[in-house]
Amino acid sequence: MKKILLADDDPLLIQVYSNKLKSAGYEVEAAQSGEEILRRLLERKFDLVLLDIVLPEISGWEVLEKIKERRVGSKNLEDLKIVIISNLGQRSEVEKGLKLGAVKYLVKSHYTPSQIVEEVKQILGV
Repeated sequence: MKKILLADDDPLLIQVYSNKLKSAGYEVEAAQSGEEILRRLLERKFDLVLLDIVLPEISGWEVLEKIKERRVGSKNLEDLKIVIISNLGQRSEVEKGLKLGAVKYLVKSHYTPSQIVEEVKQILGV
């Protein structure tokens, strides 16, 4: 079973996305801050992170930078796929996210939770 870390500071969105992803057959854990995301990624291996940019403590941008710095030589991070799900949708933000290692940048307001699940399925090949 593929493992997904859902990183968002909105408890309602976490609940909605978690339910959809679990019903699609994924194991889902949630993190609500940048520090918590990094801690969880060091503790265990995930197949994919759904990462919001606006987070407490440290931003999604900083999380991406830290993952990029630590990726080489880390068994937990080497094959990790990162998908940004954010309401920040300016072209410069999308380009920045992809440059920092995200495989996809999804603007929340443009996707239903079911469409997010379909994107995840395509990315993970499951």
